[in-house]
Amino acid sequence: MSIHAPLIIDIAGTTLTAVDRRRLAHPLVAGLILFGRNWQSRAQLGDLCADIKSIRPDLLIAVDHEGGRVQRFRTDGFTHLPPMRALGQLWTEDDKGQPGSGVLKACEAATSAGFVLASELRACGVDFSFTPVLDLDHGESSVIGDRAFGRDPRAVSLLARSLMQGLLQAGMGNCGKHFPGHGAVKADSHVAQPVDKRSLKAILSDDALPYRHLGSVLTAVMPAHVIYSKVDDRPAGFSSRWLQGILREQLGFQGAVCTDDLSMVAARQMHGRTLSYTEAVLTALQAGCDLALLCNRSTDNGGAELDQVLDQLAQAQVKSHVQPNEASEERRLNLLPRTPARPWDELVRSTDYMQALERLP
Repeated sequence: MSIHAPLIIDIAGTTLTAVDRRRLAHPLVAGLILFGRNWQSRAQLGDLCADIKSIRPDLLIAVDHEGGRVQRFRTDGFTHLPPMRALGQLWTEDDKGQPGSGVLKACEAATSAGFVLASELRACGVDFSFTPVLDLDHGESSVIGDRAFGRDPRAVSLLARSLMQGLLQAGMGNCGKHFPGHGAVKADSHVAQPVDKRSLKAILSDDALPYRHLGSVLTAVMPAHVIYSKVDDRPAGFSSRWLQGILREQLGFQGAVCTDDLSMVAARQMHGRTLSYTEAVLTALQAGCDLALLCNRSTDNGGAELDQVLDQLAQAQVKSHVQPNEASEERRLNLLPRTPARPWDELVRSTDYMQALERLP
């Protein structure tokens, strides 16, 4: 029987325990996501990542590392990257007598930010960052705010493409989030269920435009924990209409679809009830997600909930409630870097890295 590893989990500390090793060796685990609690120093992070890869080289080591307030590693040489809004502001700041110079400067800075971000992470053994944010800044969402490049979908698309180019130069993929757009709702999906009441036509002609413009260069997409009530009564991450009918068929996206964190309160609300963690994972996979993200479960009750999810997923596969998906597994493996990373000491002495630092706002 073919195997598709769909679950991205977390660990509690800065080194692996025996229990961590057992979970990471599980054939249904796709990888793990790192947090600030997993960080002490570059040396420690490098050792941790090497230890993870010694268990299974195909495990994806991921992190939320965007810049601004969402950056997990900030000390021991890591560059403090600007929030994406700072790049959007450069867009409008033309030099005197040089119309369009701000656009060029902003795109160059975005490429540099992507290159620095990915190069530093990869030098420590991290494979992938869930970036960039493609949400439009409507001035409504506090959880998005300055994480967005700006309000104009054309500017967001070009700046995101430039940032992705920088990621690619360092050998890292990308993840556009949060499809089809989280910026027009006030509620924070970490703690409440946001509802966007706009029509499909309105969303596709505005917030979702970056996904249309960037379809050929996006390697992954993360759907929003938002209900778009005029399109579907399910959150986008549980909606086959959004993920298969619109994202894949209408917009032609071919890469990996990864849920946002399913441990969030709003993430598991559907039809007036709260799904269990396993139900949420299975519902997301059945809707069209390739990977399911379950964060911060290792820190509660010794991770008993994680073990329960793994056991129940294995049972569901045996009972054919969920089918192994070879295409999903291929998309997961395509998120892994294909080129060797430059060691930190070599990276920080390199001309391209130093020039990239000079271009950051």
